[in-house]
Amino acid sequence: MIDWERIEQLERDFGTECLTEVIHMFFSEAEEVIAPLRRGDARRDLRSDMHFLKGSALNLGFRQLASLCSEAEQLAARGRRSEVGIAEILGAYDAARGAILNRKPAA
Repeated sequence: MIDWERIEQLERDFGTECLTEVIHMFFSEAEEVIAPLRRGDARRDLRSDMHFLKGSALNLGFRQLASLCSEAEQLAARGRRSEVGIAEILGAYDAARGAILNRKPAA
C-alpha cells in the first residue's frame, strides 16, 4: 500500500518535520478532490482529479492509491467514468491516510 522506503528517503532528504508538513498539506489538498467523490459529485473533472491525486500519491509513495488513480484517469479520459471504482479509491485513500498518520517517525 505504502512504499515505506520512499517515505524513509523523503524523511532523510527533508527531515521529519518537513515531511510531516508535506504529508498534511497533501491530505488537505486531496480532501478538495476526495470530499466531492464521497458525495458522488458527478460535475467534477474526474480525469483531472485523478491525475492530481496520482501524481501527489506517487511522490509520497502511496503506491496503491496512485495505481488506482492512474487506472481511473485512463478510464475517465476514454469516457468510461462509470467504470471507475470510486469506492476502491476512497478506501485506498483512507487506508493510506490512516497508515501514514499513525506511523511513528524513524529514530
